[in-house]
Amino acid sequence: MQRSELEALIVAGIPDAQVSVRGEGDHFEVVVVSPRFDGCTMVQQHRMVYATLGERMGAEIHALALHTYTPDEWAGQSRIQ
Repeated sequence: MQRSELEALIVAGIPDAQVSVRGEGDHFEVVVVSPRFDGCTMVQQHRMVYATLGERMGAEIHALALHTYTPDEWAGQSRIQ
């Protein structure tokens, strides 16, 4: 799977998301920032992202390091980095 394909799948399922994908083949690191994550636990946020990937998890995508943030959380995180 290509990074662009992975990004497109996530954006299709979470249209207001900002997505950054690193990696290649079947191992990826993804950062997803979305206002839809407001009020959700990290588990709920990750489930939202996994839902956009469907059966590709465990098949085309073997390993996924997933980092999810609300826009406010990301603004604070970006200042640290």
